[in-house]
Amino acid sequence: MPEPTLNYVPCPDPSGGHRMAYWEWGDAKAAHVVVCIHGISRQGRDFDVLAQGLVARAEEPLRVVCPDVVGRGRSDWLKDPAGYQVPNYVGDMLALLAQLNQQAPIKTLDFVGTSMGGLISLGLCGTPKLPLPAPVRRLVINDVGPVIQWEAVQRIGGYLGKTGRFDTVQQAADMMWAISTGFGAHTPEQWLALSQPMVKPLAEGGFTLHYDPSIAVPFRSVTQESAQDGQAALWQAYDNITAETLITRGAASDVLAPATAQAMTGRGPRARLIEFEGVGHAPTFVTNDQVEAVASFLLRPTSHEKPDSGAS
Repeated sequence: MPEPTLNYVPCPDPSGGHRMAYWEWGDAKAAHVVVCIHGISRQGRDFDVLAQGLVARAEEPLRVVCPDVVGRGRSDWLKDPAGYQVPNYVGDMLALLAQLNQQAPIKTLDFVGTSMGGLISLGLCGTPKLPLPAPVRRLVINDVGPVIQWEAVQRIGGYLGKTGRFDTVQQAADMMWAISTGFGAHTPEQWLALSQPMVKPLAEGGFTLHYDPSIAVPFRSVTQESAQDGQAALWQAYDNITAETLITRGAASDVLAPATAQAMTGRGPRARLIEFEGVGHAPTFVTNDQVEAVASFLLRPTSHEKPDSGAS
């Protein structure tokens, strides 16, 4: 498998700033950029298969950028755990987009966001007057919405921050599978490929998960009441979205309820909804049908791009 390039962008914060890592596939000079943002305890290499699929299918040059949200993967850890919040992640993505645009002007901008990454994308696409280098054309929201089921928040809180110690990568992969069966069926090879970037070696030997355990600190301060209070703001952001939007949902998801997903098809950007059977939270975009669903949505020409559209 080809490897992406690893890059960094400096991001401001009250403690003096930090670096966010990002993985890049495709043509670094392409004017069409797809940014893929991962879930709460994951990292940018989750999108390896999708990124390769997009680059292979694209008829025009394409740049796919997959950041490690701060505190995860190769990115710095924050000095103040209170900074591990979606609004701050949105600010980091703006810094990333500014750097990408400086390197090569962005003319077409798309987002893919899984779970937490979907909420970050919601903030980027649904907050008016953000300094984006180009309007967001298309958005894929993967298995999350303005209403998050409280039982799922409790489930995630039960393992978040427990980075552990493992003798081998396979042992770590087995542990992660025990808490990630909602991802749906994967071959052992697929799961190991997803798991390898999730761990890092310890100086004293063995391995641990790649993220700062303190990302759990603000997460655990969320109450059922505060989560409910935030729903109105999330719906408002969703209603502000002007990008063409696709919602991908695991049919057995415990995070994005069917009623919420259906409501998202009838308001705001009136998203199209695709559900994957045999999958819970969240689709990983590793299987062919999932990759094809996203690729066909993102790479379909817009009306003014079609040669026979009559556009001048």
